[in-house]
Amino acid sequence: MTCLLLIDLQFDFLPGGSLAVPEGDAILPLLNELQPRFDLVVATQDWHPAGHRSFASAHPGRELFSEITWQGLPQRLWPDHCVQGSPGAALHPGLDLNRIEAIFRKGTDPELDSYSAFFDNGHRRTTGLSAYLRARGVTEVFVAGLAADYCVYFSAKDARSEGFEVTVIEDATRGIAPDTIAAAKADLLAKGVRYVQASEVLA
Repeated sequence: MTCLLLIDLQFDFLPGGSLAVPEGDAILPLLNELQPRFDLVVATQDWHPAGHRSFASAHPGRELFSEITWQGLPQRLWPDHCVQGSPGAALHPGLDLNRIEAIFRKGTDPELDSYSAFFDNGHRRTTGLSAYLRARGVTEVFVAGLAADYCVYFSAKDARSEGFEVTVIEDATRGIAPDTIAAAKADLLAKGVRYVQASEVLA
């Protein structure tokens, strides 16, 4: 069983959103084209309560995008984004939802951020995704979406550590910055994650 894992295709991460990934909306048609090639399609949503501690606004006097230590973990301070029930947290209507069998929400703990689709950043609590995939008989996970150097990276890394074969569909992702995208790719390749282009999957 193969699973296509679609990461955080939400308004706040798309152009015009509060934490926009450059050209994030450009991958939507490709993601829709890819979906029928997989046995299972699952999506994620960043789903923060208002006042989440990953928000710079929750730390008066701290600079946006600065890094602090919180709950014993490094925490970058982001603009308010993907607040539960807000328009920015909604999945983009250009994403075909018909084949998506489940949506896993992350970042719901007000004290802990969660880049990965599988765990919070401290690996203290699971989202239940790994157990769900195993119950469905999935052995190989293909990851696409936003952002290549954050949530795609951490999701792929955790999927690999959970024992799945993992492939990142490189041109079906977009990232924040070239240096962090390159660093994420190098680390994932070293961990046994494959990188392919969408054309290889569609062939």
